[in-house]
Amino acid sequence: MNESMSLTIILPLLGALLAAAWPRRGVFIGITAVLLSGLAVGWLWFSLLADGPSHQALGGWDPGLGIRLQVDALSILMLSMTALVALAVSVYASHYFTRRSQAERFWPLWLLMIAALNGLFLAGDLFNLYVTLELLSLSAVALTALGGKRAGIAAALRYLMIGLLGSMGYLAGVALLYSAFGTLDMQQVAAQTGDDPVSQAALIVMTAGLLLKSALFPLHFWLPPAHSNAPAPVSAGLSALVVKAGFYLVLRLWTEVFPDTLSTQGVTLVAVLGGGAILWGSWQALQAERLKLLAAYSTVAQLGYLFVALALFMSAPPGVARELLFGALVLMALTHAFAKSSLFLAIGVIQHRAGHDRIAELDGTAQRLPATTFAIALAGVALIGLPPSGAFLGKWRLLYSAISLDQWLLVVVIGIGSLLAAAYVFRVLGHAFGRSALSVQAIHSVHEEWPALLLALTATLLLGFGSAWIWPFLEHMA
Repeated sequence: MNESMSLTIILPLLGALLAAAWPRRGVFIGITAVLLSGLAVGWLWFSLLADGPSHQALGGWDPGLGIRLQVDALSILMLSMTALVALAVSVYASHYFTRRSQAERFWPLWLLMIAALNGLFLAGDLFNLYVTLELLSLSAVALTALGGKRAGIAAALRYLMIGLLGSMGYLAGVALLYSAFGTLDMQQVAAQTGDDPVSQAALIVMTAGLLLKSALFPLHFWLPPAHSNAPAPVSAGLSALVVKAGFYLVLRLWTEVFPDTLSTQGVTLVAVLGGGAILWGSWQALQAERLKLLAAYSTVAQLGYLFVALALFMSAPPGVARELLFGALVLMALTHAFAKSSLFLAIGVIQHRAGHDRIAELDGTAQRLPATTFAIALAGVALIGLPPSGAFLGKWRLLYSAISLDQWLLVVVIGIGSLLAAAYVFRVLGHAFGRSALSVQAIHSVHEEWPALLLALTATLLLGFGSAWIWPFLEHMA
């Protein structure tokens, strides 16, 4: 198991170096590195099922002094999500970039981002989490500016400034914890944190920095411009994977490092912000005139559901209901990743073939691009939370938990958010099935459409009908 943990980071990192050294072979190197990294994740699955959760101390240094990698049920699911989305996006990107200069820059940065994500999901110490978080942010910013347009570069610079500010908050908390406890290993820090001023201050600044990186309302202002102006493969990776990193770290910190430090007021505040994200993001998506901007604001709303679920999870008493809510939270995160990456790739096909993504001018898309339209419809089913998508079961459990905890306002917010999601999805489909014929170029390769379709099928059918195993898997690995 130890070797496979390291390989999930080393392989894409080595691929990034090779792609930078031999840019003309970037497509082959990139897809090969993503495939090999995915195989390492598969090897890690077999080891985890056989031996249970485990850790690796790199270089033989004991935890607290060196870097510790760890794998458990949550991290393996996030690694699997990254591997599958990265593979589909990589195949799509191999046909997307028509200019050699863009392709040569894309693959080293893309592989660097995958390595950072894998390292973040496996990290077991707070400083290594900071390193991978910074590597992730810098590669994501560079990818955002890859299109070369003025709006994209401006969005990337704003993304960079916000990312640095969030990282400073997180790093300040790390410094506080190290000065107080003399270690940064998560397990060792967790054994010493409590209701003391240092722990409280560290929790506040670290959470604030990560919420900024996660684009939780009203700290979301940087996300729509960045996601809507980046190239389609980049937008898919940012929305599906990168924004999950901040949420993942908040989840880890709250449940493992600061469970005795967290206050009721803090949990309530995050629930309120999550509710605001659901309403504001959904309303802005409904008002959007471009498909990519609609998808970007939809990400703001979907992140709101995750933070509302996290707040309810932290408020729920120990028991079966709380464990079921945790499984629902994970299921919603996975479903959103596959649905949103599918949506952005499908929008990329429309942009490429029609030359624009203006919603009001998409009449006839279903006749000219049926597979792409079907992918958008399936992704929309998952974003709304309709059966048979995985989001349906996750949202159902979320509603049940809110009712059980007498959080009726959240029940109303979730219901309104779902109605608004249905409105903006059916608005797009209404134009797509219009009678006018969209002027598009013919598609000569199925490679352009099938990644989006497969990702949408994963979000709906695979995670819908196959989601029953997530709850016993998480419980068993705990």
